[in-house]
Amino acid sequence: MEAIKTEVVVVGGGPGGYAAAFYAAERGNQVILVERDERLGGVCLNRGCIPSKALLHATNLIHEVKQSSVRGIDFGAPSIDLAKLRDWKESILKKLSQGVGQLAKARGVQVLYGRGYFEDSDTLRVETSEGQQFVRYDKAIVAVGAKSAMPKTFDLGNPRIMTSREALEIEEIPENLLVIGGGYIGMELGTVYSNLGSKVVMVEALDSLLSGADPDLIKPVAQAAERSFSEVRLKTKVNKMATEGKRIKVVMELNGEQKEELYDRVLVSVGRVPNCEDLGLEHTKVERDERGFVSVNHQQETSDPKIMAIGDVAGGQLLAHKAAKEARVAVEALAGEASTSEDVVIPAVVFTDPEVAWCGVTENEAKEQGRDYEIAKFSWQSSGRALTFDRTEGLTKLVIDPETERILGVGMVGHGAGELISEGVLAVEMGATARDLAETVHPHPTLSETLMEAAEVFYGYPTHTFVRKKRDQ
Repeated sequence: MEAIKTEVVVVGGGPGGYAAAFYAAERGNQVILVERDERLGGVCLNRGCIPSKALLHATNLIHEVKQSSVRGIDFGAPSIDLAKLRDWKESILKKLSQGVGQLAKARGVQVLYGRGYFEDSDTLRVETSEGQQFVRYDKAIVAVGAKSAMPKTFDLGNPRIMTSREALEIEEIPENLLVIGGGYIGMELGTVYSNLGSKVVMVEALDSLLSGADPDLIKPVAQAAERSFSEVRLKTKVNKMATEGKRIKVVMELNGEQKEELYDRVLVSVGRVPNCEDLGLEHTKVERDERGFVSVNHQQETSDPKIMAIGDVAGGQLLAHKAAKEARVAVEALAGEASTSEDVVIPAVVFTDPEVAWCGVTENEAKEQGRDYEIAKFSWQSSGRALTFDRTEGLTKLVIDPETERILGVGMVGHGAGELISEGVLAVEMGATARDLAETVHPHPTLSETLMEAAEVFYGYPTHTFVRKKRDQ
């Protein structure tokens, strides 16, 4: 079969891949997008970000209904139809994926559905349902993402041992669920199942949940988990699992003692690994690091001059919006422009209840780097808007350079923190000072004004809280 020739081939149709394909096409390149799944969108749209947020929203309604009785509103016990819940979730994914397909068509991007495999640095073989198709390209952008890690000792071939992919299908509401891993995936999906009625036990090998976030931001989330889950066990290691009838026998080590328990289902959420296997990268000059991720520079270029890599497969923060940003960097670098992913401010959001979000330099990082910094905090207990939600557990935090007063980082925990963090990203990206933020008029009553008031705390004149220290004007 004669090979198709194109200027740019993008391997992987997730948020990084389709963003790269669309941007390259808009800049005048002939583009082929290769996706091995039946629909575009990647893990994020089909098996990650979008379905998990849909389920979090739907199941949080159950939690809100229970809490509403304190306001004099009682809806009674909820009735849950899992089939209808799955259909609703699936309708969202289908609509979004069809939208991505229509955008590809509108931009003139040719989509090939099938598994891509590098024959060499110049040729990609695509195994489609209609046979093999060879693509010759000038440049390739690898955006194949990552998948849930499953340690061999846990991989029993038992469907009751789930990764996030299977957990998002909501096949049943297990009476007892063990969640292994207290990162954002485990916390989010543990919340979904807890809201649905499962008794959730969470175990984490480290001494805190949500590693990477500052302790004061994690605290309200950890407290909420203690209330929602049956138990949260830190510094706990799961040694092995075995099938016992219709349940999973789990042996774990806690406080130096072995503990053996039975669970209806187990969710393994202990990290992600790149989708580099069966990709043919060994037939190219592409190099990978010790964890298996593709090594790239700040222009997303690999050690093979014809191949670039973006998103999860290139390591770093495994976030959809990081992949989308790197897509633009790669396409601009491909065109010879001075584009770079170095020092780009990438926000992180954990969609727990309450949500956690941060960007720029965290307090932990500032300490580790030995840099001078000051912290300004505003508790949501002083926010009128938070009180109307009954969500005063929140906190807004600024990491500030004391000499220049530039905002180095922003952290938030609370209801809707993920929707609020972008103002912090803008402040850090633009090199704004605390005074810029303090003098920006925010609408009242809103949660967004907690950013303004945190900046006012830095200067000693916040309106809705009291601080003794005042800075020179």
